[in-house]
Amino acid sequence: MTTTDHLISLAGTDRTYACAAGDTLLRAALRAGVGISYECNAGSCGTCKVELQQGEVTDLWPQAPGLSAKDRQRGRRLACQSAPLGSCTIKTRLSDEALARHAPVRRRAVLVDRRAVTHDIAEFTFRADGAAQFQGGQYAMLRLAVSGAPRAYSMSNTANADGLWKFMVRRTPEGVVSNALFGLAAGAEIELDGPFGLAYLREQSPRDIVCIAGGSGIAPMVSILDAASESEHARHRGAWLFYGGRGPADVPVIDDILASHHLERGLQWHPVISVPALAQGGDWAGEVGFVHELLPRKLPRPLPEYEFYFAGPPPMIEATVRLLVLGHKVAASQMHYDRFF
Repeated sequence: MTTTDHLISLAGTDRTYACAAGDTLLRAALRAGVGISYECNAGSCGTCKVELQQGEVTDLWPQAPGLSAKDRQRGRRLACQSAPLGSCTIKTRLSDEALARHAPVRRRAVLVDRRAVTHDIAEFTFRADGAAQFQGGQYAMLRLAVSGAPRAYSMSNTANADGLWKFMVRRTPEGVVSNALFGLAAGAEIELDGPFGLAYLREQSPRDIVCIAGGSGIAPMVSILDAASESEHARHRGAWLFYGGRGPADVPVIDDILASHHLERGLQWHPVISVPALAQGGDWAGEVGFVHELLPRKLPRPLPEYEFYFAGPPPMIEATVRLLVLGHKVAASQMHYDRFF
């Protein structure tokens, strides 16, 4: 600990960890190897609730939807939105499953390149000192000077010794951080904090790989498939990539963004659009419907025989979970996704 660190004690145990000034209870815990359960890291999902028994914290987002009024009355806080003002004692259930291979680190990163993926998605490449260490499918928190709070974006590349971190970002009219990113010039600096996330490639799984994406959710799927291509264990697996967009303009050219040429059984690519009117007058000859609906029709074996990874808008995530769990009895341990709202 340094003189500016705060000591965080875990109630009912003899465990403690240091939280630097300005850091959150969650991210500091993960840096210290303390497994507080989490998903979105942004105040929305409510997975990282803890009970504050002693001490004071700054609530970085008082209106965060992940915490109810009753939670607040009971002294609960979101670890991802709580910055301690001094030493604290918290009560939480720990899980080693919340700890991935690489502990998150805060670092400065410089924008070195940007390229278009679709009409509203671009891939941004940042370079930071040291190797870029993460697992395929994880995300990082990006903080820009003009945007204040950090925003979670999934990496679209794989771990590398060159310190390159790539992100596919969709520009939205109301997106403060996405608009700020699209306004950056080469050489601009940001803060990059990561890696985070538990929806990473399970290299040791004996099951074939199914990736399902919508919008910028294509980024972690590209990372997962490329990581599988680089893995001695996973490159032998069959692989499918399902992608849903509103119209043809939303569908990326997959050969331009995916480098999974070492997948020994190749990749089955299945794009689908959900708004037929957007394809009128064009040359779209592909599927029309919702992306999760393709799974039972396109996968050759019963769905419980696959390992599923998915990322995209909340309605897509919810529909996919319902289909897999209620419709086909897929085990929760075979589904990997991080909830973002």
